[in-house]
Amino acid sequence: MGNMVTLKTNDGHSLSAYVAEATHDLKGGIVLIQEIFGINAHIKDVCDRYAKHGYTTIAPALFDRIEPKIDLDYDSDGVAKGVDLKGKCSEDLALADIAAAQDHIKSLGTISIIGYCWGGTLAYLAACKLSGFSKAISYYGGGVAKLKDEQPQIPLMMHFGDQDTSIPMTDVDAIMTARPESKIFIYQAGHGFNCDRRSSYDANASKVALERSLHFIAGD
Repeated sequence: MGNMVTLKTNDGHSLSAYVAEATHDLKGGIVLIQEIFGINAHIKDVCDRYAKHGYTTIAPALFDRIEPKIDLDYDSDGVAKGVDLKGKCSEDLALADIAAAQDHIKSLGTISIIGYCWGGTLAYLAACKLSGFSKAISYYGGGVAKLKDEQPQIPLMMHFGDQDTSIPMTDVDAIMTARPESKIFIYQAGHGFNCDRRSSYDANASKVALERSLHFIAGD
């Protein structure tokens, strides 16, 4: 449905990004931030899904600074490779890539940012450090607890699973205490519950979280 484009960052880096154009009744734009598995089929599917709801959605390939065309499976090899690549990525440079994606679609009107897994942490960080976004949504961001005292500059929604073995509920409780102004939802699900390529996929949690996210970015 979408297509790949090339972006240029303020520091001169070129990176690829997947763009899914809104299919009807344009409502704005979304910068969608990947998991540790690159711009794979799942991330493209999620972009296409938001496009069908009226949002032109762009997913920047944040691993391009390390290695281009990363597209990993949800298996042990994919996890190992993804963790290694993530460890080589500077948060500041990832934010520069995110800003370039935002710039690419800023003419469309209101722009939100949504991230999953590693992207959930970066979406939180972008809400704190980047200007120009209207709303931010973080799905099971494992690094959010360490950033909880950073102040988001825009309305923020977060989704967590109570069976997430990588994000203990003590972390979620700490986030809720530190950020009472944010909309935080907990589901009876594990890590990655939104991804239908994972064994932890939970169709009901994914559906409810999407509905809440769409209402949130629409201002309902």
